Amino acid sequence: MTADELSAQLRHGLIPAVPVPFRGTEIDAEAQRGYARWMAAQPIAGVAVWAHTGRGPHLTAEQRRLVLDTWREALPDRIVVAGARDITMAIEARRGRADAILAFPERHDPVAHHRRLSRELPVIGFYLYEAAGGVAYDDATLSAILALPAVAGIKVATLDSVMTFQRIAALVRRHPGKLLITGEDRFLGYSIMLGAEAALVGMGAALPGMQASLLRAAAECDWDRFVTLSACCDRLAEATFVEPMEGYIRRMLWAAAADGALPDAACDEPWGPPLPAAEREQVRQAVADARAACA
Repeated sequence: MTADELSAQLRHGLIPAVPVPFRGTEIDAEAQRGYARWMAAQPIAGVAVWAHTGRGPHLTAEQRRLVLDTWREALPDRIVVAGARDITMAIEARRGRADAILAFPERHDPVAHHRRLSRELPVIGFYLYEAAGGVAYDDATLSAILALPAVAGIKVATLDSVMTFQRIAALVRRHPGKLLITGEDRFLGYSIMLGAEAALVGMGAALPGMQASLLRAAAECDWDRFVTLSACCDRLAEATFVEPMEGYIRRMLWAAAADGALPDAACDEPWGPPLPAAEREQVRQAVADARAACA
């Protein structure tokens, strides 16, 4: 698959960044398979594994292989993107039949980093806010990354910096054919209005139909529906993407369970902060409210 073909298949699509269901410190393989089957029935363009939401750098090589194999089997005709922080993970992704790589940010010579990864598979760049381990790439660096033939586009996840997203959106417009992919869970609708043509978001782990419908409404210029769906997505994000921010992965596992995608007991998250039980009820209620409002 070329970068242009990847862009075409992802355009106007939702790519959930899927978390990994754990019981304690062990992956719940059965829950993982059930989750993948559930997601395969949703209107998604594909999924992203081993991303920040999927704790790719924290997983062992064996765990990463289990995760990728499960999703590849469940989604034979859709895009599977695998996060990679180095060439070893990129090779693992290619051997596991991923379609593309999401390049974890690199501070030292990021252009060469993307070029190395692109020798294995087409690449999606990743602008991630620094508190989550990202790098604040300047415009010259972003332009050089986007100029690489095997780079399909860039996912932008600033968390809360509308000004940064606006700047990068304007820059991507100067690179015809490159895809602006939003990772902005907290202002998903607005980021689409700014020109994002696809969404690769952790929020997609639950209620993916709602978020896919938001992208479709924008593509069809159905702005009344778009406004309604955008408000629903905002309310879900307001219950899940809050401080402590690293807790969002556990909250999205809770949300997926509330949406019927996972067993209630398969929502452990070994690397995130502990959260009070009351938060789980808040997440459950947010899912119920979103489903009712956007039915």
